[in-house]
Amino acid sequence: MSRLEITSPNQAQLMIEELYKDLERRIESSPPGLCPVDMTRAFVEMCHTHTCGKCVPCRVGLWQLKNLLTDVMNGEATMETLKLMEELSQSIMNGADCAIGYEAAHTVYRSLKECREDYEEHVHQGRCTCNYTQPVPCVSLCPAHVDIPGYVSLVREGRYADAIRLIRKDNPFPTTCGFICEHPCEARCRRNIIDDAVNIRGLKRFAADYAGKVPPPACAASTGKKIAIIGGGPGGLSAAYYLQLMGHQTTVFEMLPKLGGMLRYGIPNYRLPKERLDDDINAILETGVKVEYGKRIGTDITIQELRKEYDAVLITIGASTDKKLGIEGESAEGVISAVRFLRDVGKNLNPDLSGQEVAVIGGGNVSMDAVRTAKRLGAKKVSILYRRRVADMTALPGEIEGAVAEGIEVKTLMAPARIDVDENNHVRGVYVTPQMISKIKGGRASVHATGEPDIFVPCQTLIVAIGQDIEFQHFEEAGLPVNRGKIQTERYGGFDNMPGVFAGGDCASGPASVIKAIAAAKVVAANIDEYLGFRHTISCDVVLPEPDLRDRIPCGRVNMTEREACERVCDFEGVENCMTEAEARQEASRCLGCDHFGYGIFKGGRENRW
Repeated sequence: MSRLEITSPNQAQLMIEELYKDLERRIESSPPGLCPVDMTRAFVEMCHTHTCGKCVPCRVGLWQLKNLLTDVMNGEATMETLKLMEELSQSIMNGADCAIGYEAAHTVYRSLKECREDYEEHVHQGRCTCNYTQPVPCVSLCPAHVDIPGYVSLVREGRYADAIRLIRKDNPFPTTCGFICEHPCEARCRRNIIDDAVNIRGLKRFAADYAGKVPPPACAASTGKKIAIIGGGPGGLSAAYYLQLMGHQTTVFEMLPKLGGMLRYGIPNYRLPKERLDDDINAILETGVKVEYGKRIGTDITIQELRKEYDAVLITIGASTDKKLGIEGESAEGVISAVRFLRDVGKNLNPDLSGQEVAVIGGGNVSMDAVRTAKRLGAKKVSILYRRRVADMTALPGEIEGAVAEGIEVKTLMAPARIDVDENNHVRGVYVTPQMISKIKGGRASVHATGEPDIFVPCQTLIVAIGQDIEFQHFEEAGLPVNRGKIQTERYGGFDNMPGVFAGGDCASGPASVIKAIAAAKVVAANIDEYLGFRHTISCDVVLPEPDLRDRIPCGRVNMTEREACERVCDFEGVENCMTEAEARQEASRCLGCDHFGYGIFKGGRENRW
């Protein structure tokens, strides 16, 4: 008999591992609108099963917390119960020997503070204030609330033009979003419970590619009202589209030669081919939207002049200026902002980077756009300098992977310290200070210097991509409230001190995604319509297919393929390939139809108009 044995998991252990995986998938796909008290109780109960039982706070305290939470759920608690739970959770946090007990108690403590109304509603009314409408998860998580199951079912049936019509009810940029949307809708797709989310963005891209030219719907009868929109980016154009459909005459004032804002002058052609962007913009202009180019607010026109001439004014300028590093040498030749760099490329004013070493500071999507663009402009070596870890980067994982595949070097845990210049005041490199991961602050690991000597990174061009700001000076001078670089609107998007003036998108929220700008435009458009004395609605007359009740063979997710890295770095042609028709129809069939099965039986399962 040997002293040691090679152990292998038994059937029970294997079952538990599968249970954990299933639990993980279910948590990832948890729908919005769940009761926070019930979720907290379930979490505490699960944590109690994980305890070793050594310390009393975990073994007994979590069990008591679970029972108290159950009393709250059953309507058997009082306000004294909530006070007792708060005291008990603090006691467990102070006395638990490990993170299991501490985190469970901390979750209860936080939920008591942040979801107080729900707890009190359970105590007084025996129910909570959570959302009983149970919206479809993907629709709820889409900022613009696009009818995703609806257009997926239309793709499944081969009705691609109808799919585009349905998308446009809530998003006038179906083609653009098919290429670059961050697809938050996929995060809680119920298909995650089985295997993986439906490729929602890919299906939108497919519909846009295969639908052909789809004319916009007819506009309502003219109201005689005129609306000025400052800024021709996605937010401004979306608002113009919906207001025009409502019967108001909109005029967009754009400072650049073409419409699109950061879509045209900030996102490289390899991610969003400009002729495809023009497909969306042309459809918007077909509704009758007027445009005045070369008009800069505060210089060529003022907000006071627009208020006199128009019935309402909407400010939708994007975050088109850059943030500064604030380090020595930043004003040297060869140091440029990513915003300016990408804008020049968008204007076909491509700098010659042949044979150069290029460094880009930052870890967001703009940084990835800058490094991949520099590579296509002939740079010999391109590096990303980021002061945290790759896991902390705000860029989409696919963008980071794409950059690495194209030969971009990612240097992490390096904070820029000073820029080295030559005798002609031209950058020749940047000194970076090595960092190490430190305390977690606000749910994110902070960094601090390791104390090691600074490292020199040679470069002939240094691109700064650490964030963007808006040009708010004119609006502040005009009397609009501005706080920390953002225009401060009321919740409806307007200003109590300046009736008839509204703002939305990046200028009010700070830099955000395209779909969030579109969502803000929907809200402001509806509120402008109401301010003008109307209550128009936007709807779509597309009839959706009946739910498919047939059994379907389970199949995996169809992911988008890309051109080979060695080929695509030589040009600015599109990187991503579209699905084939067979792939798209198969992928659409993976949708579980939450709008019909389960969620569809609740009020709020589908919004037919807004």
